[in-house]
Amino acid sequence: MTTMTEASVREFKMPDVGEGLTEAEILKWYVQPGDTVTDGQVVCEVETAKAAVELPIPYDGVVRALHFTEGTTVDVGTSIIAVDVAGGAAPQAPAQAQAPAAPAGKPAPKEAPKPESAGSGSSVGSGRQPVLVGYGVAASSTKRRPRKGPEVPVQQASTALQTELNGHGGAVAPAPAAAPAPAAAKERPLAKPPVRKLAKDLGVDLTTITPSGPDGIITREDVHAAAAPAAPVPEPVAAPAVSAPPAPVPTYDAARETRIPVKGVRKATAAAMVGSAFTAPHVTEFVTVDVTRTMKLVDELKQDKEMQGLRVNPLLLVAKALLVAIRRNPDINASWDEANQEIVVKHYVNLGIAAATPRGLIVPNIKDAHAKTLPQLAESLGELVSTAREGKTSPAAMQGGTLTITNVGVFGVDTGTPILNPGESAILAVGAIKLQPWVHKGKVKPRQVTTLALSFDHRLVDGELGSKVLADVAAILENPKRLITWA
Repeated sequence: MTTMTEASVREFKMPDVGEGLTEAEILKWYVQPGDTVTDGQVVCEVETAKAAVELPIPYDGVVRALHFTEGTTVDVGTSIIAVDVAGGAAPQAPAQAQAPAAPAGKPAPKEAPKPESAGSGSSVGSGRQPVLVGYGVAASSTKRRPRKGPEVPVQQASTALQTELNGHGGAVAPAPAAAPAPAAAKERPLAKPPVRKLAKDLGVDLTTITPSGPDGIITREDVHAAAAPAAPVPEPVAAPAVSAPPAPVPTYDAARETRIPVKGVRKATAAAMVGSAFTAPHVTEFVTVDVTRTMKLVDELKQDKEMQGLRVNPLLLVAKALLVAIRRNPDINASWDEANQEIVVKHYVNLGIAAATPRGLIVPNIKDAHAKTLPQLAESLGELVSTAREGKTSPAAMQGGTLTITNVGVFGVDTGTPILNPGESAILAVGAIKLQPWVHKGKVKPRQVTTLALSFDHRLVDGELGSKVLADVAAILENPKRLITWA
């Protein structure tokens, strides 16, 4: 019955939900032991280094156990939940009943007295041989004792020693030293093999010890006593190690400071940004541009029937302007292959949009953005932003980006020097759009103005190419009619 019950239990392992990620944190369990689940039902939400993902169970059955609590980080491939696919809660009882019997330790107490009674040399003691060095049952010792022929001189030299050694299974170690002659054996300190090993481990010379055991045999206590002066040496080393961790505690004022563990998306972002900053040589260029006409176009598009229900904002036209600039300067859309020492020019654009979420900064991208019409781009942009805000962005949505836009203007910031998303060639920062005095048609007028910043990988993009791309984006935003003439 036990075999059948165990055979009905399926273990669901933490999958690789992010293309090569090695771990994920369990954020929330949606089921508990005893709950019935069906194939495809979401049982938990986990957070990888890239996103929060809901995991569906691939079985029908009853939840037997949750192996980890919420907040635990689990390696990919580790079982996180057990499901009894036999159905119903009935199989659960045998499983619980089996747990106490599982250790198979019930027969152990029966074996325990056997070694003691096996001192007479019974072969039953052979089942207890895997023990700690220096501690063994007499039965196993007496079986090993006769194998060493060189022990015969020792037995002839001291009958008392022979009897003592036979009782402790230690004839193996003295064998090489006892081989010369009985006379030589008398000059060698008498000690059981476990004691000799202890002395060797502690670096104690047996010839310097005065034995306290019967018949002049050196005991374990004698060895420890001889090693006592050396024992305090490691203590000063251990003491600082124990006292070191508490040191920062007094400086941490829980009422005035909050410590947040760095993990998940934040940890991955930090590592990625450090890697990008110190791998790709960044260059950043800036341009301030009058976007009054673009803002008017945004207002007109909001009234257009073709754009009804879609997200229409300045970011949409900035994205379209960048796509046109990439079409005019295709070499900007590339990546650096360090292994092969090649520049990989890509004939597609997966446009990344940096999004701030409660879990940290993520950069999902719009796949094949270059092939989308303006309404399609608006729809994709709206879905991307909404999904990111809900924390439901999938790892796949953040893979394979080619260039990125980061809109720092939503925070009222004029501009910045953005860091490249790893593996990408450029990133465009869009600053706040504000009414500013601007010379327009020979007169100073209030105009809608913003500052753009383009950071690019100088291994891939030289100053001329980077400048052309930034200038094209600015020109389109200054005069949106170029979206038609340049397309």
